[in-house]
Amino acid sequence: MTYKTDMGRVKGLGTAKEGTHEWWIGRLTAVALIPLTLCFIWKVAPLIGATHADVLAAFQSPFTAITTILFIMIAFIHLAGGLQEVIVDYVHGKGTLVVLLVSTKLACWGMGFAGAFAVAKIAFGA
Repeated sequence: MTYKTDMGRVKGLGTAKEGTHEWWIGRLTAVALIPLTLCFIWKVAPLIGATHADVLAAFQSPFTAITTILFIMIAFIHLAGGLQEVIVDYVHGKGTLVVLLVSTKLACWGMGFAGAFAVAKIAFGA
């Protein structure tokens, strides 16, 4: 017994076998963002309007630096997955699809690493 449609059998197309992995990554990053967002707000919200020295001192705390880096990285991983779903659902040209998927993935990872680097630079006092 096969679960392929008639058109799928003719074209030789089957399941990509990646849906479960993407679904789990989306759920895990969403759940991880709940406590990380609360920690981020708890530690960073009081810094609004603070002096430059106060902000530097706050981010030199290991807890604040680590939770902020985790928040930034997981938020951008979650964003990349969400954008990938939107692009796959609504972009139909093969060339455009590939270009958009690669560029959004690179942009999300690049901004995530840039944010993590900025926090690490402050945390280590460089």
